[in-house]
Amino acid sequence: DPLRLQKLFKEGRRHEIGFSAVKTSGFPEKEKVLVLSGNSRQDLHRSKRSWMWNQFFLLEEYTGTDYQYVGKLHSDQDKGDGSLKYILSGDGAGDLFIINENTGDIQATKRLDREEKPVYILRAQAINRRTGRPVEPESEFIIKIHDINDNEPMFTKDVYNASIPEMSDVGTFVVQVTATDADDPTYGNSAKVVYSILQGQPYFSVESETGIIKTALLNMDRENREQYQVVIQAKDMGGQMGGLSGTTTVNITLTDVNDNPPRFPQSTYQFRAPESTPLDSPVGRIKANDADVDENAEIEYSITEGDGYDMFGITTDKDTQEGIITVKKALDFESKNLYILKVEATNTHVDPRFLYLGPFKDSATVRIQVEDVDEPPMFSRPAYIMEVKEDVPLNSVIGTVTAQDPDAAKNPVKYSVDRHTDMDRVFNINSGNGSIFTSKPLDREALLWHNITVIAAEINNPKQSSRVPVFIKVLDVNDNAPEFAMFYETFVCENAKAEQLIQTLSAVDKDDSYNGHQFSFSLAPEAASSSNFTLQDNRDNTAGIFTRKTRYNRHETSTYFLPVVISDNDYPIQSSTETVTIRVCACDHRGKMLSCNAEALIHPTGLSTGALIAILLCIIILLVTVVLFAALRRQRKKEPLIISKEDIRDNIVSYNDEGGGEEDTQAFDIGTLRNPEAIDDNKLRRDIVPETLFMPRRTATARDNTDVRDFINQRLKENDTDPTAPPYDSLATYAYEGNGSVAESLSSLESVTTDGDQDYDYLSDWGPRFKKLADMYGSMDSDKDS
Repeated sequence: DPLRLQKLFKEGRRHEIGFSAVKTSGFPEKEKVLVLSGNSRQDLHRSKRSWMWNQFFLLEEYTGTDYQYVGKLHSDQDKGDGSLKYILSGDGAGDLFIINENTGDIQATKRLDREEKPVYILRAQAINRRTGRPVEPESEFIIKIHDINDNEPMFTKDVYNASIPEMSDVGTFVVQVTATDADDPTYGNSAKVVYSILQGQPYFSVESETGIIKTALLNMDRENREQYQVVIQAKDMGGQMGGLSGTTTVNITLTDVNDNPPRFPQSTYQFRAPESTPLDSPVGRIKANDADVDENAEIEYSITEGDGYDMFGITTDKDTQEGIITVKKALDFESKNLYILKVEATNTHVDPRFLYLGPFKDSATVRIQVEDVDEPPMFSRPAYIMEVKEDVPLNSVIGTVTAQDPDAAKNPVKYSVDRHTDMDRVFNINSGNGSIFTSKPLDREALLWHNITVIAAEINNPKQSSRVPVFIKVLDVNDNAPEFAMFYETFVCENAKAEQLIQTLSAVDKDDSYNGHQFSFSLAPEAASSSNFTLQDNRDNTAGIFTRKTRYNRHETSTYFLPVVISDNDYPIQSSTETVTIRVCACDHRGKMLSCNAEALIHPTGLSTGALIAILLCIIILLVTVVLFAALRRQRKKEPLIISKEDIRDNIVSYNDEGGGEEDTQAFDIGTLRNPEAIDDNKLRRDIVPETLFMPRRTATARDNTDVRDFINQRLKENDTDPTAPPYDSLATYAYEGNGSVAESLSSLESVTTDGDQDYDYLSDWGPRFKKLADMYGSMDSDKDS
C-alpha cells in the first residue's frame, strides 16, 4: 500500500531512520536503516499510532531468485573504516535471516509464510573487531510479515446435513454454514468472506455475510421430493474479482408432517368365513393407504355401523397398519349367512395446521359371507347337574341329556358315556333318547359326586361328535348306624365310689343330617339291670359312664365289658351296639392308676417289677462269667499248634501230579471202591501225552478195609430200597465195568463176524421197553423162515 508506506516513511524520519537509494523488494526504492544508539532503550517506549520504530516489514511468499532484502543496521560509532562488526541473533538468525557483518545489511534466505509465523523477534549488536567488545548495547527489533491473499476460504465441514419439516414457510431457518480464511483479517480484504448459493435454487437461499441457509419456496411437499442437495460457495476479497473461493455441500431432508389423510384403495371388501370359525380368529385384513410415515401414518380402525356390529371386531396391526377383522361371537349359517359392516380408518396423530385439507379419515364397506359346515351335535346345556338317592333301585332313570344336529339336515344323534370318566360303569345311557340310568348300586359315603362325560355323535357321520359334562350328586339316606367316635378302653379304681364318672362317650354317623345329628345312648337290655355301671345320656350327643357300687376287686373281676346301644333320630332309625372295655386297676388315694395286672399283687409282700428285673440281670451276668472262665481253663490245657514264633512249618502241595490224588489221604483207603482186578492195572491216560522221563509212581496195594466196605454196602442197600432217595445221594463208579452183560454185545459189527445167525428171541423177555426191538428182529427171522 503506497500510502501506508509513505506514512511509515514519515514516522521513520522522526525516529532517525534513514533511507538510501538501495532498492528493496516489496518496498519503495528507499533503504530502511535502523540506527543503534545509546538511548535506544528509552526509544522502545515511544510509540505513535501503534507503530514501533524498531520494526522491519517483509512481504510473504517472495518469488524472486535472489535473497529478499530486509533492511540495514547502522551504529553511530561506525566510521566506515571497517573497525566495527555487526552481529544478529534471535528467531531465524543465521538460517532464515543473515547479516553482512561489515555493512549491517539484513536479507531473508527463504520464502516466508505469514500463516506459519507472522512475526520474528531478533537482537542486533555492534562490536569492535580488534577488542571484541560491544560498542553499543544490544538492541531488539521485529520483522513483521505482511499478508497477501494466498489462502482460500475453508468450510468447517466438508458436508453439512440438515432437516426441516415439509410445508414450511418461506424464510424458515435450515442451517448455518461457516467458512474461515487463514489470511490476515486486519489487513485488506484477504480474509473477508462472502457466501453465495451455486446449487439448490429456487428452493433455498443463503445470507451472504452470515452463511444462514433458509427456505425460499412455499409448500415443499415431502411426498413429492424428500432429499435436496445444496452447494454453497465462500469467496474472500469480499466477493470481488480475483478473490479465492471454497465450496461445501449441504444435504437437506424434508421431515414428514401429517398432511395426508388415510384413504382406502377400494370402497368395498368381500370376505368368507366358515360358521365353525373359532372366536377371536381373523376373517380378513383391510388397509387404508397413508402417504405419510412413522407416527403420522398410524391408523386406527373401527366398525361404525352394520348388522354385524356386535358379531365382529377389528384391531390394528402395528407393524403393517392393517385392520384385522376378527370374530367376536359364534357364527351360525342357519341363523344368518351375510353380514355388512362399515369400517372407518382414522389417523391417531392429527396436525391442526392441516385440518383445512379435510377430515383425516376414510370409510369402506365390508361384506362377510358365512359358509355352511357340517357341525357336530349341540347339547341344550353347556353342563348338566343331576341328583339321585343312594338307595335308588338299579336301572332307575336319574336324568336326560338332549342334543341335536344344528345343520339343516338335522341328522339323528346317538348318545354314549365316555368310559374313561366312568371306569366302574356305574351309569349307562339310552343311546336313542339320552336318558341316564344307574347300572350299579350307589353309596354316598363312598363317593358323593360322579362326574361323567356324555358323547353325542351323528349316526351318519360319527366323527361329528360333541361332549358335555354331567355332574351327578348322590343324595343321602339313613343307611348307616351311629358308632363310637373312637375305641373306648377305660379303667375304674378298686377304691372307687358310687356314682363316679369314669368315661364320657361320643358318637359319629357316616350319614349326612340336614338338621344335625341327635344320638341317644342306653345300655343294652342284657346289661341294664345286672351291670356294675350305669349310663347317663347327656342329650348333647355324649353320654357318661358312672360306677354303680363302691369298691371293686380286680382279683375277682379284672375286666368288665359294657354294651352300649347308640341310636339316631333319622328315618328309618338306625342303631348299633358298641362295647366299652373297663379294667379294674389299683389306684392311690388321689385316684391315679398304679397297676391293672391282677397277678402282680398276689403276694402283698413281694418285690416290685423293677427289683425282679434287676435280680434277673445279675443272675444272667454271673452265669456268663462262669461259662467264660471254664472256657479259658479248657483252652489252656490244649497243646499249642505253634510252640514259638520261630517254629513255622510250610506245607508244600504239588499240583502237577494228575493221578492218584485219592491215595494221598490218610483218612481211609478209597481203593475199596475200585474194582480189585483193576487196581494193579496201571493204564496211562489217553487224553494227555505220556511223560517218558517221569513214569507214574506206583503205590503199594492197600489192605482191604472191611469196615469201609461194609458201611458202603449197607448204604447202597438202603438207597436201593428207598424209592424217595434223590439221585444226587447215589454213587456211580465208572472205572469198573463189571463182568459183562447177559445179552453180551449188541454191536452189529460183531454180529457180522459171526458165522451163524443170531437168535433174538430173548428180547421178548426184556419187557415192554424192548418190544419194538423184538418185533423188528423177530420179523427178520420170520422172513428167513419163509
